[in-house]
Amino acid sequence: MRLAILLFFSLGCSIAFGQTVVEKIDNEKLVELMKSPGVQLLDVRTPGEVQKGYIEGAIHIDYFDQNFEKLANKLDKNKPIIVYCAVGGRSAKSGERLVTMGFTKIYDLAGGITKWKQEGLPLIK
Repeated sequence: MRLAILLFFSLGCSIAFGQTVVEKIDNEKLVELMKSPGVQLLDVRTPGEVQKGYIEGAIHIDYFDQNFEKLANKLDKNKPIIVYCAVGGRSAKSGERLVTMGFTKIYDLAGGITKWKQEGLPLIK
């Protein structure tokens, strides 16, 4: 019995260490990451929200779109991806979805585009 419990915890730990983790980042880190070639920036807000302004270079896939996974699967799973929304709820959920889809390096912009705007950073309209 002890061996079974020990084996269970050993396997559990190795699985946990192998999982992709969504890393929360701030605006400063986003600006730094966007200078790297191949980084993908994903805006998961609604089309109406995007019309009010978005971060330059962003790809738009609405979190609520029934084809979210199909559209996201067109992105490169081996390149870093940064997800943002209005304040952070949908981007956190999107990050979790991207993990299950096999993306390997995922960042979530803390505070979303709201904090981006509060800090006076540029938007494309």
